[in-house]
Amino acid sequence: MNHSQETRISAIIACYRDAPAVPVMYQRLEAVFRKIGGDYEIIFVNDCSPDDASEVLEALAAKDPKVTVIEHTRNFGSQNAFSSGMRIATGDAVVLLDGDLQDPPELIEEFYHKWREGFEIVYGERVTRDATLLLKVSYKIFYRLFRALSYVPVPLDAGDFSLIDRRAVDALNALPENNRFLRGLRAWIGYRQTGVPYVRPERMFGRTTNSLLRNIGWARKAIFSFSYMPLEFITWGALLCVGASSIGIVSQLFLRLFYPHLSPSGFTTLIVLILFVGGVQMLCLGIIGSYLAHIYDEVKRRPPYIVDRILNPPAPRD
Repeated sequence: MNHSQETRISAIIACYRDAPAVPVMYQRLEAVFRKIGGDYEIIFVNDCSPDDASEVLEALAAKDPKVTVIEHTRNFGSQNAFSSGMRIATGDAVVLLDGDLQDPPELIEEFYHKWREGFEIVYGERVTRDATLLLKVSYKIFYRLFRALSYVPVPLDAGDFSLIDRRAVDALNALPENNRFLRGLRAWIGYRQTGVPYVRPERMFGRTTNSLLRNIGWARKAIFSFSYMPLEFITWGALLCVGASSIGIVSQLFLRLFYPHLSPSGFTTLIVLILFVGGVQMLCLGIIGSYLAHIYDEVKRRPPYIVDRILNPPAPRD
């Protein structure tokens, strides 16, 4: 990796409902990059934000040629916004940030020093966050469950906020899949990785775009993208049902032969057993269906995002 004074860092900011935060983000990034030294570029990806982000970003790009703006034709999600930015970024390293300022730009300096030490991937490690107790507990549970189920060692409490070396960026760009969960892919590609602890603040402007249903969707996407454990659950569930049924049959025969007055009778037992087995079957079908949905999305080979326009596109790397 090139660590000369002319090292270029690319900051990629995924923007959705973040128009008020854009000027603040720009000023804080500029201050950080001046402190670090070297060259830089700032890439804002407007993921079809319904506010006036497009006008704010257009004015910013007209004022500063170091600012690149990518406009998507519709909202494709933050993962595809980051992927869109990484496709055109020219830096020796790329920094991914959410546009709501919950990823403090000042931490980039510490990321940068870790990168200079030889780490190809440096991620922010959320020690705690300014959020409700329910959200804090939910996130803690999710990351630990995800790590336990995943077939790759995924760092705990690490979001998308990270610095990624050019080699790792090229590896991520080369991955053909459309259903992208970057923090999982980041762990999957390997390279030397380390975390930098920080406290994740609340949004500076507006309300969060996350919700309980959205977070459940994220968890589902992560687990079905990086774990086979749900499929193994079907096997273990089947074995459990067969074992329980065998024990039930033997117990029923024993009671009928030796203690007929204790033997269960009537429709209640039958209905409970049918509902239990039927519920297990429906759960198994749901798991299989989720994997099939992922496969279906991938085999269609639709592009993960569509770019409407690019302002101040960076010159291609040599």
